Amino acid sequence: MVTETATLPVGDYSMPGFEDRAAIERKSLNDLIGCLMGKDRERFERELSKGRFYDLFAVVVEAPFFDVSRGRYRSEMKPQAALQSIITFQVRYRLSLIWAGNRAGAEYVTHGLLAKYLREIGERYHQAVKAQNGAKEKAA
Repeated sequence: MVTETATLPVGDYSMPGFEDRAAIERKSLNDLIGCLMGKDRERFERELSKGRFYDLFAVVVEAPFFDVSRGRYRSEMKPQAALQSIITFQVRYRLSLIWAGNRAGAEYVTHGLLAKYLREIGERYHQAVKAQNGAKEKAA
């Protein structure tokens, strides 16, 4: 997949032409926990609020879920408080949060999500064109 650097309205990764419809936000565990507190929380919630209206929006975390419950991050935030914030965000913002295990897993999931989204959009487009052509043939 070819990549290019650009400023996106939401998230860290998207595809040309779909920047306002599909985005993936990738986070290390420390970054995610940092986004649950203080001013970073306000900024993160604004981003989640925008992303919830996208066709595809997910946060992919470069860590396993149990690292949160075991407090394996650099922060004073208690694991229970972090988990409750994460669960709240999932409900409040219809957030897909994917625990990819590590950086390589996050790269794989990020690529896979965007590729599958593009494939689904392509299939819908071809169905619409086929239906439109069928309607034209019947009218003729």
